[in-house]
Amino acid sequence: VQLQASGGGQVQAGGSLRLSCTNSERTFRRYVVGWFRQAPGKEREFVAAIKWSGGATYYADSVKGRFTISRDTAENMVYLQMNSLKPEDTAVYYCAADSTLIQSSIRNPTAYDYWGQGTQVTVSS
Repeated sequence: VQLQASGGGQVQAGGSLRLSCTNSERTFRRYVVGWFRQAPGKEREFVAAIKWSGGATYYADSVKGRFTISRDTAENMVYLQMNSLKPEDTAVYYCAADSTLIQSSIRNPTAYDYWGQGTQVTVSS
């Protein structure tokens, strides 16, 4: 599994960005795909996740109502639409995937086997 994340950048507070994650080697079928972020000096934290089969979604409380995770089954892509961005959203964002997660592990970064390179998101005030 080769994950590639893209779409980061620098925006002002209140702005929007859309991150993309693709799997260059195989389909995401039967995988859970998650987005995590890590700010300098902080631990990696869960942002959102989606079950490829069925499309169930999960969000961290800090982004609920502002971020939307979605998938495009035809393009084998997972997106993270980020609206109403805040300076505290500044971090390196990573996409991750795993095919063996149990429900209780979806928010746990250590439970994911496959990771893409990070993409920097910077929100200025």
